[in-house]
Amino acid sequence: MDTHYPAETADLFETVRMGPMTLSNRIVMAPLTRSRAAAGGVPDAMNARYYAQRASAGLIVTEATNISPQGRGYAFTPGIFSPAQVAGWRLVTDAVHAAGGHIMCQLWHVGRISHPDLQVDGALPVSASAIQPLGVQAFTETGMQTIPIPRALRTDEIPGLVASYAHATRCARAAGFDGVEIHAANGYLIDQFLRSSTNTRTDAYGGSLENRARLLVEVAQAVTDAWSADRVGVRFGPTSAANDIADADPQATFGYAITQMSRLGLVYAHVIEGQTQGPRDSIPGFDFTALRRAFSGLYMANNGLTFALAVKMRRENLADLLCFGRPFMANPDLVERLRTGAPLAPLAAKELWYGGRAHGYTDFPRRDGSV
Repeated sequence: MDTHYPAETADLFETVRMGPMTLSNRIVMAPLTRSRAAAGGVPDAMNARYYAQRASAGLIVTEATNISPQGRGYAFTPGIFSPAQVAGWRLVTDAVHAAGGHIMCQLWHVGRISHPDLQVDGALPVSASAIQPLGVQAFTETGMQTIPIPRALRTDEIPGLVASYAHATRCARAAGFDGVEIHAANGYLIDQFLRSSTNTRTDAYGGSLENRARLLVEVAQAVTDAWSADRVGVRFGPTSAANDIADADPQATFGYAITQMSRLGLVYAHVIEGQTQGPRDSIPGFDFTALRRAFSGLYMANNGLTFALAVKMRRENLADLLCFGRPFMANPDLVERLRTGAPLAPLAAKELWYGGRAHGYTDFPRRDGSV
Protein backbone atom coordinates (compact mmCIF):
# COMPACT_ATOMS: atom_id res chain seq x y z
CA MET A 1 0.00 0.00 0.00
CA ASP A 2 1.51 3.34 -1.01
CA THR A 3 1.92 6.10 1.57
CA HIS A 4 2.69 9.04 -0.72
CA TYR A 5 -0.56 10.45 -1.92
CA PRO A 6 -1.47 12.83 -4.73
CA ALA A 7 -2.77 16.16 -3.49
CA GLU A 8 -5.89 15.75 -5.61
CA THR A 9 -8.26 13.06 -4.35
CA ALA A 10 -11.04 13.30 -6.95
CA ASP A 11 -14.27 12.74 -4.99
CA LEU A 12 -13.15 9.70 -3.01
CA PHE A 13 -14.17 11.23 0.31
CA GLU A 14 -17.44 12.78 -0.83
CA THR A 15 -20.84 11.25 -0.17
CA VAL A 16 -22.44 8.97 -2.75
CA ARG A 17 -25.99 7.71 -3.09
CA MET A 18 -26.46 3.92 -3.17
CA GLY A 19 -30.10 2.98 -3.47
CA PRO A 20 -31.88 4.37 -0.40
CA MET A 21 -28.56 5.01 1.40
CA THR A 22 -26.17 7.95 1.38
CA LEU A 23 -22.66 6.62 1.96
CA SER A 24 -20.21 8.96 3.69
CA ASN A 25 -17.44 8.23 1.17
CA ARG A 26 -16.64 5.92 -1.77
CA ILE A 27 -14.30 3.61 0.18
CA VAL A 28 -15.64 0.13 0.87
CA MET A 29 -14.32 -2.39 3.37
CA ALA A 30 -14.09 -5.66 1.46
CA PRO A 31 -15.42 -8.96 2.80
CA LEU A 32 -12.64 -10.56 4.83
CA THR A 33 -13.04 -14.09 6.17
CA ARG A 34 -11.59 -14.07 9.70
CA SER A 35 -13.07 -17.32 11.14
CA ARG A 36 -13.92 -15.83 14.52
CA ALA A 37 -17.60 -16.60 14.96
CA ALA A 38 -18.75 -18.25 18.18
CA ALA A 39 -20.31 -21.73 18.38
CA GLY A 40 -23.09 -22.34 15.89
CA GLY A 41 -21.78 -19.66 13.53
CA VAL A 42 -23.13 -16.93 15.83
CA PRO A 43 -21.45 -13.50 15.85
CA ASP A 44 -20.83 -12.01 19.28
CA ALA A 45 -19.81 -8.75 20.96
CA MET A 46 -16.20 -9.13 19.79
CA ASN A 47 -17.33 -9.27 16.16
CA ALA A 48 -19.50 -6.21 16.75
CA ARG A 49 -16.48 -4.32 18.10
CA TYR A 50 -14.36 -5.32 15.09
CA TYR A 51 -16.85 -4.02 12.55
CA ALA A 52 -17.71 -0.88 14.51
CA GLN A 53 -14.00 0.01 14.69
CA ARG A 54 -14.03 0.15 10.85
CA ALA A 55 -17.39 1.91 10.38
CA SER A 56 -15.78 5.04 8.88
CA ALA A 57 -15.75 3.15 5.58
CA GLY A 58 -18.55 4.40 3.35
CA LEU A 59 -19.76 0.80 3.25
CA ILE A 60 -18.76 -2.43 4.95
CA VAL A 61 -19.39 -5.77 3.24
CA THR A 62 -19.27 -8.50 5.86
CA GLU A 63 -17.13 -11.56 5.76
CA ALA A 64 -18.70 -14.30 3.65
CA THR A 65 -21.68 -15.62 5.63
CA ASN A 66 -23.17 -19.11 5.23
CA ILE A 67 -26.75 -19.16 3.95
CA SER A 68 -27.36 -22.69 5.24
CA PRO A 69 -25.58 -25.56 7.01
CA GLN A 70 -24.83 -27.05 3.58
CA GLY A 71 -23.21 -23.79 2.46
CA ARG A 72 -20.46 -23.99 5.09
CA GLY A 73 -16.90 -24.66 3.98
CA TYR A 74 -14.61 -23.11 6.60
CA ALA A 75 -14.44 -23.60 10.34
CA PHE A 76 -15.61 -20.83 12.67
CA THR A 77 -17.43 -18.84 9.98
CA PRO A 78 -20.75 -17.11 10.70
CA GLY A 79 -24.16 -18.00 9.32
CA ILE A 80 -27.32 -16.06 8.60
CA PHE A 81 -30.06 -18.68 8.72
CA SER A 82 -30.88 -19.31 12.42
CA PRO A 83 -32.54 -17.11 15.06
CA ALA A 84 -29.36 -17.14 17.16
CA GLN A 85 -27.32 -15.95 14.20
CA VAL A 86 -29.82 -13.18 13.50
CA ALA A 87 -29.53 -12.03 17.11
CA GLY A 88 -25.74 -12.14 16.93
CA TRP A 89 -25.61 -10.12 13.73
CA ARG A 90 -28.00 -7.59 15.30
CA LEU A 91 -25.19 -6.78 17.75
CA VAL A 92 -22.96 -6.05 14.77
CA THR A 93 -25.39 -3.96 12.75
CA ASP A 94 -26.44 -1.91 15.78
CA ALA A 95 -22.79 -1.17 16.58
CA VAL A 96 -21.96 -0.17 13.00
CA HIS A 97 -25.01 2.04 12.70
CA ALA A 98 -24.26 3.68 16.06
CA ALA A 99 -20.83 4.54 14.66
CA GLY A 100 -22.40 6.10 11.56
CA GLY A 101 -21.68 3.31 9.08
CA HIS A 102 -23.55 1.10 6.61
CA ILE A 103 -23.14 -2.65 6.34
CA MET A 104 -24.19 -5.32 3.83
CA CYS A 105 -24.26 -9.06 4.53
CA GLN A 106 -22.44 -11.20 1.96
CA LEU A 107 -24.51 -14.32 1.23
CA TRP A 108 -22.31 -17.39 0.74
CA HIS A 109 -22.63 -21.00 -0.32
CA VAL A 110 -19.21 -22.56 -0.89
CA GLY A 111 -20.42 -25.49 -2.97
CA ARG A 112 -17.57 -27.95 -3.47
CA ILE A 113 -15.04 -25.95 -1.40
CA SER A 114 -15.90 -27.86 1.74
CA HIS A 115 -15.34 -31.18 3.49
CA PRO A 116 -17.64 -33.78 5.11
CA ASP A 117 -16.29 -32.70 8.54
CA LEU A 118 -18.01 -29.35 7.93
CA GLN A 119 -21.27 -30.80 6.62
CA VAL A 120 -24.33 -32.12 8.47
CA ASP A 121 -23.97 -35.87 9.12
CA GLY A 122 -20.69 -35.94 7.19
CA ALA A 123 -22.38 -35.43 3.82
CA LEU A 124 -20.39 -34.76 0.67
CA PRO A 125 -20.13 -31.14 -0.44
CA VAL A 126 -22.28 -30.27 -3.46
CA SER A 127 -21.48 -28.53 -6.73
CA ALA A 128 -22.71 -27.99 -10.26
CA SER A 129 -20.87 -31.16 -11.32
CA ALA A 130 -18.88 -33.92 -9.63
CA ILE A 131 -15.47 -32.34 -10.31
CA GLN A 132 -12.87 -32.22 -7.54
CA PRO A 133 -10.97 -28.96 -7.01
CA LEU A 134 -7.26 -29.67 -7.36
CA GLY A 135 -4.67 -28.15 -5.06
CA VAL A 136 -7.31 -26.82 -2.66
CA GLN A 137 -7.82 -27.82 0.97
CA ALA A 138 -10.65 -27.17 3.42
CA PHE A 139 -10.06 -25.42 6.75
CA THR A 140 -11.77 -27.62 9.35
CA GLU A 141 -11.82 -27.54 13.13
CA THR A 142 -9.15 -30.24 13.15
CA GLY A 143 -6.93 -28.60 10.53
CA MET A 144 -6.58 -28.58 6.76
CA GLN A 145 -8.25 -31.46 4.89
CA THR A 146 -8.19 -32.63 1.29
CA ILE A 147 -11.46 -31.78 -0.46
CA PRO A 148 -13.20 -34.85 -1.91
CA ILE A 149 -15.05 -35.18 -5.20
CA PRO A 150 -18.33 -33.32 -4.63
CA ARG A 151 -21.83 -34.53 -5.37
CA ALA A 152 -23.59 -32.84 -8.29
CA LEU A 153 -26.80 -31.18 -7.17
CA ARG A 154 -29.91 -32.82 -8.59
CA THR A 155 -32.18 -30.60 -10.65
CA ASP A 156 -35.02 -31.09 -8.16
CA GLU A 157 -32.80 -29.79 -5.31
CA ILE A 158 -32.21 -26.41 -6.91
CA PRO A 159 -35.53 -24.76 -5.95
CA GLY A 160 -34.73 -25.51 -2.30
CA LEU A 161 -31.25 -24.05 -2.74
CA VAL A 162 -32.71 -20.87 -4.21
CA ALA A 163 -35.18 -20.69 -1.34
CA SER A 164 -32.30 -20.86 1.14
CA TYR A 165 -30.90 -17.64 -0.37
CA ALA A 166 -34.28 -15.97 0.06
CA HIS A 167 -34.48 -17.20 3.67
CA ALA A 168 -30.99 -15.87 4.41
CA THR A 169 -32.00 -12.52 2.91
CA ARG A 170 -35.01 -12.30 5.19
CA CYS A 171 -32.77 -13.17 8.13
CA ALA A 172 -30.30 -10.44 7.12
CA ARG A 173 -33.14 -7.94 6.98
CA ALA A 174 -34.31 -9.02 10.44
CA ALA A 175 -30.73 -8.66 11.71
CA GLY A 176 -30.69 -4.98 10.73
CA PHE A 177 -28.40 -5.08 7.71
CA ASP A 178 -28.64 -2.35 5.08
CA GLY A 179 -28.71 -4.94 2.31
CA VAL A 180 -27.11 -8.13 1.05
CA GLU A 181 -24.42 -9.06 -1.46
CA ILE A 182 -24.71 -12.29 -3.45
CA HIS A 183 -21.30 -13.99 -3.52
CA ALA A 184 -20.83 -15.26 -7.08
CA ALA A 185 -17.01 -15.20 -7.16
CA ASN A 186 -13.87 -17.02 -6.00
CA GLY A 187 -14.87 -20.45 -7.19
CA TYR A 188 -17.81 -20.90 -4.80
CA LEU A 189 -21.17 -22.42 -5.70
CA ILE A 190 -22.69 -19.82 -8.02
CA ASP A 191 -19.31 -19.39 -9.73
CA GLN A 192 -19.15 -23.19 -10.11
CA PHE A 193 -22.40 -23.06 -12.08
CA LEU A 194 -21.29 -20.07 -14.17
CA ARG A 195 -17.89 -21.37 -15.27
CA SER A 196 -17.34 -23.92 -18.01
CA SER A 197 -14.54 -25.71 -16.11
CA THR A 198 -16.86 -26.73 -13.26
CA ASN A 199 -20.22 -27.07 -14.99
CA THR A 200 -20.64 -30.06 -17.30
CA ARG A 201 -24.37 -30.46 -16.62
CA THR A 202 -26.82 -31.47 -19.34
CA ASP A 203 -30.01 -30.18 -17.69
CA ALA A 204 -31.45 -26.65 -17.69
CA TYR A 205 -28.51 -25.46 -15.55
CA GLY A 206 -25.71 -26.53 -17.86
CA GLY A 207 -24.45 -26.29 -21.40
CA SER A 208 -25.35 -22.90 -22.87
CA LEU A 209 -24.29 -19.64 -21.28
CA GLU A 210 -27.91 -18.87 -20.48
CA ASN A 211 -28.27 -22.20 -18.70
CA ARG A 212 -25.04 -21.83 -16.75
CA ALA A 213 -26.20 -18.41 -15.55
CA ARG A 214 -29.68 -19.69 -14.66
CA LEU A 215 -28.88 -20.36 -10.98
CA LEU A 216 -27.41 -16.88 -10.55
CA VAL A 217 -30.47 -15.28 -12.14
CA GLU A 218 -32.90 -17.35 -10.06
CA VAL A 219 -31.00 -16.55 -6.85
CA ALA A 220 -30.89 -12.85 -7.66
CA GLN A 221 -34.60 -12.83 -8.44
CA ALA A 222 -35.41 -14.64 -5.18
CA VAL A 223 -33.21 -12.32 -3.14
CA THR A 224 -34.68 -9.16 -4.66
CA ASP A 225 -38.18 -10.55 -4.15
CA ALA A 226 -37.30 -11.14 -0.48
CA TRP A 227 -36.14 -7.52 -0.04
CA SER A 228 -35.74 -5.12 -2.97
CA ALA A 229 -33.23 -4.70 -5.80
CA ASP A 230 -31.90 -1.43 -4.37
CA ARG A 231 -30.75 -3.40 -1.31
CA VAL A 232 -28.91 -6.12 -3.27
CA GLY A 233 -25.42 -6.26 -4.77
CA VAL A 234 -23.50 -9.07 -6.47
CA ARG A 235 -19.84 -10.06 -6.46
CA PHE A 236 -17.99 -11.44 -9.50
CA GLY A 237 -14.37 -12.47 -10.10
CA PRO A 238 -14.25 -12.91 -13.89
CA THR A 239 -10.52 -13.49 -14.24
CA SER A 240 -9.75 -15.04 -10.86
CA ALA A 241 -8.71 -18.69 -10.76
CA ALA A 242 -9.34 -18.95 -7.00
CA ASN A 243 -10.28 -22.45 -5.85
CA ASP A 244 -9.25 -24.09 -9.15
CA ILE A 245 -11.79 -22.50 -11.46
CA ALA A 246 -11.66 -21.21 -15.02
CA ASP A 247 -13.86 -20.39 -17.98
CA ALA A 248 -13.44 -20.83 -21.72
CA ASP A 249 -14.71 -17.30 -22.46
CA PRO A 250 -14.89 -15.16 -19.32
CA GLN A 251 -15.63 -11.97 -21.24
CA ALA A 252 -18.80 -13.49 -22.68
CA THR A 253 -19.77 -15.33 -19.49
CA PHE A 254 -19.50 -12.35 -17.19
CA GLY A 255 -20.74 -9.87 -19.76
CA TYR A 256 -23.94 -11.89 -19.91
CA ALA A 257 -24.10 -12.37 -16.13
CA ILE A 258 -23.70 -8.69 -15.30
CA THR A 259 -26.24 -7.73 -17.95
CA GLN A 260 -28.77 -10.01 -16.27
CA MET A 261 -28.03 -8.42 -12.89
CA SER A 262 -28.51 -4.99 -14.45
CA ARG A 263 -31.85 -6.13 -15.88
CA LEU A 264 -32.97 -7.07 -12.37
CA GLY A 265 -31.93 -3.65 -11.08
CA LEU A 266 -29.27 -4.68 -8.55
CA VAL A 267 -27.78 -1.67 -6.79
CA TYR A 268 -24.10 -2.54 -7.33
CA ALA A 269 -21.73 -4.99 -8.96
CA HIS A 270 -18.62 -5.78 -6.92
CA VAL A 271 -15.90 -6.94 -9.30
CA ILE A 272 -12.56 -8.52 -8.41
CA GLU A 273 -10.31 -7.13 -11.12
CA GLY A 274 -7.62 -9.77 -11.65
CA GLN A 275 -6.54 -12.73 -9.57
CA THR A 276 -7.80 -12.75 -5.98
CA GLN A 277 -4.87 -11.60 -3.81
CA GLY A 278 -2.78 -11.56 -6.99
CA PRO A 279 -2.05 -9.52 -10.12
CA ARG A 280 -4.71 -7.29 -11.60
CA ASP A 281 -3.90 -8.46 -15.16
CA SER A 282 -4.37 -12.21 -14.60
CA ILE A 283 -6.03 -12.47 -18.03
CA PRO A 284 -4.36 -9.77 -20.15
CA GLY A 285 -6.81 -7.92 -22.36
CA PHE A 286 -9.91 -8.65 -20.31
CA ASP A 287 -12.12 -5.57 -20.59
CA PHE A 288 -13.50 -4.62 -17.18
CA THR A 289 -14.79 -1.34 -18.60
CA ALA A 290 -17.17 -3.38 -20.76
CA LEU A 291 -18.67 -4.83 -17.57
CA ARG A 292 -19.05 -1.35 -16.16
CA ARG A 293 -20.79 -0.15 -19.31
CA ALA A 294 -23.16 -3.14 -19.24
CA PHE A 295 -24.31 -2.46 -15.68
CA SER A 296 -26.77 0.28 -14.76
CA GLY A 297 -26.00 0.34 -11.04
CA LEU A 298 -22.86 1.31 -9.15
CA TYR A 299 -19.62 -0.45 -10.10
CA MET A 300 -17.36 -1.43 -7.19
CA ALA A 301 -13.73 -2.22 -8.08
CA ASN A 302 -11.64 -4.51 -5.89
CA ASN A 303 -8.21 -6.16 -5.79
CA GLY A 304 -4.81 -4.72 -4.97
CA LEU A 305 -5.96 -1.11 -4.91
CA THR A 306 -3.58 1.58 -3.70
CA PHE A 307 -4.76 5.02 -2.74
CA ALA A 308 -3.22 6.49 -5.91
CA LEU A 309 -4.91 3.88 -8.10
CA ALA A 310 -8.26 4.48 -6.39
CA VAL A 311 -7.95 8.22 -7.04
CA LYS A 312 -6.97 7.58 -10.67
CA MET A 313 -9.93 5.25 -11.18
CA ARG A 314 -12.35 7.85 -9.86
CA ARG A 315 -10.73 10.61 -11.90
CA GLU A 316 -11.13 8.46 -15.05
CA ASN A 317 -14.61 7.28 -14.00
CA LEU A 318 -13.59 3.62 -14.02
CA ALA A 319 -15.45 2.79 -10.80
CA ASP A 320 -18.02 4.33 -8.47
CA LEU A 321 -16.85 2.57 -5.29
CA LEU A 322 -13.33 1.47 -4.38
CA CYS A 323 -12.88 -1.61 -2.23
CA PHE A 324 -9.95 -2.17 0.16
CA GLY A 325 -9.46 -5.45 2.02
CA ARG A 326 -6.34 -6.47 3.91
CA PRO A 327 -5.27 -2.89 4.80
CA PHE A 328 -8.45 -2.62 6.91
CA MET A 329 -7.25 -5.43 9.19
CA ALA A 330 -4.38 -3.51 10.80
CA ASN A 331 -5.81 -0.04 10.07
CA PRO A 332 -9.27 0.26 11.62
CA ASP A 333 -9.05 3.99 10.81
CA LEU A 334 -7.95 3.37 7.23
CA VAL A 335 -10.28 6.02 5.77
CA GLU A 336 -8.88 8.75 8.01
CA ARG A 337 -5.30 7.70 7.33
CA LEU A 338 -5.94 7.88 3.59
CA ARG A 339 -7.74 11.20 3.92
CA THR A 340 -4.90 12.83 5.88
CA GLY A 341 -1.93 11.09 4.23
CA ALA A 342 -0.92 9.44 7.50
CA PRO A 343 1.31 6.36 7.22
CA LEU A 344 -0.40 2.99 7.26
CA ALA A 345 0.34 0.20 9.70
CA PRO A 346 1.97 -2.83 8.03
CA LEU A 347 -0.37 -5.53 6.79
CA ALA A 348 -1.40 -7.97 9.51
CA ALA A 349 0.70 -11.14 9.62
CA LYS A 350 -1.03 -13.97 7.80
CA GLU A 351 -1.06 -16.19 10.87
CA LEU A 352 -3.47 -13.66 12.43
CA TRP A 353 -5.98 -13.71 9.57
CA TYR A 354 -7.98 -16.83 10.41
CA GLY A 355 -9.15 -18.14 13.78
CA GLY A 356 -8.41 -17.00 17.31
CA ARG A 357 -10.12 -14.30 19.25
CA ALA A 358 -9.28 -10.64 19.92
CA HIS A 359 -5.54 -10.71 19.22
CA GLY A 360 -4.95 -9.73 15.63
CA TYR A 361 -8.61 -8.80 15.29
CA THR A 362 -9.80 -5.98 17.57
CA ASP A 363 -6.47 -4.92 19.12
CA PHE A 364 -4.98 -3.00 16.19
CA PRO A 365 -4.66 0.65 17.29
CA ARG A 366 -5.74 3.76 15.49
CA ARG A 367 -3.00 6.23 14.65
CA ASP A 368 -3.62 8.08 17.96
CA GLY A 369 -2.94 4.81 19.83
CA SER A 370 -6.54 4.12 20.85
CA VAL A 371 -8.25 0.81 20.16
